[in-house]
Amino acid sequence: MAVGALGVSSSAVFIELSGTTPGTASVFRCLLALPLLVPLWRAERRRRGPLSRRGHARAVAAGVLFAGDALLWTQAIQEVGAGLSTVLVNAQVVIVPLVARVVDRERVPRSFWPVLPVMVVGIVLTGGVLETGTPGARPAWGTLHALGAALCYSGFLFLLRRGGAGGQVAQSYRDVVASAALVSWAVGAAWQGVTLTPGWVPLGWLALTALCGQVLGWLLVVVAGPRLPSAVGASLLMLTPVGALALSALALAETPTVLQLLGCVLVLGAAYAMAADVLGRRSAERRNVRLRSRTGAGRRR
Repeated sequence: MAVGALGVSSSAVFIELSGTTPGTASVFRCLLALPLLVPLWRAERRRRGPLSRRGHARAVAAGVLFAGDALLWTQAIQEVGAGLSTVLVNAQVVIVPLVARVVDRERVPRSFWPVLPVMVVGIVLTGGVLETGTPGARPAWGTLHALGAALCYSGFLFLLRRGGAGGQVAQSYRDVVASAALVSWAVGAAWQGVTLTPGWVPLGWLALTALCGQVLGWLLVVVAGPRLPSAVGASLLMLTPVGALALSALALAETPTVLQLLGCVLVLGAAYAMAADVLGRRSAERRNVRLRSRTGAGRRR
């Protein structure tokens, strides 16, 4: 899982090195990932059967939101930097419970309200909104675009979680990536344009994005995540923004200010606390279910 989280963290650096528009980067990172997913979804189809019509529809809707996330995040990378934009997208940790509360009337975790103000302060500091001379072309706009990406990504995660997909994650992810490519092309063509021949060097960086972030990173996180204790899983997921900060400093010479680094600490600390709380509660619920089933079986004997 650590390798998967670090693979995802490299995506922001590769996208910035490609120097392409949001539409171009989003289209190619999806298109180049599709052939790599073919053996995965075919094997899954043989084992678990085809995805249902409802599963297809839900995955396509999730792909629309995933395209919004990719487009806005790419724009944020150009405006606030690869590392800081990846940190800011972690605001999805507090957005998802709000979406679940509004749509499904689901109770928010007890840690939500203490974490929320910490996350807000961290976002303001990370985005450099209160400073002048911060790195990035337009840090304030970059912060807004990163929060928009977090909102889209939250909707994407909510749809996938609500649908479940019956363990058919590869087939569902195939539909997500395919629909995201189409939406990215349609929206990107109207917003800064889509270049179908970006050149070999940009194409190479985008191919690495597809391989490391879209396929290997996703696969390792999805497969390894359920096998780890909740606190360990939450900690390892924090390697994505931390890795992005380190890689952007090494490869792109991005140097956040002291206040921005403090904001990163607040955002990541709040995200970790929230993730650890939610995952811990789910683990406890699963243990209670197993315990009740064993107790019931013992009584029947």
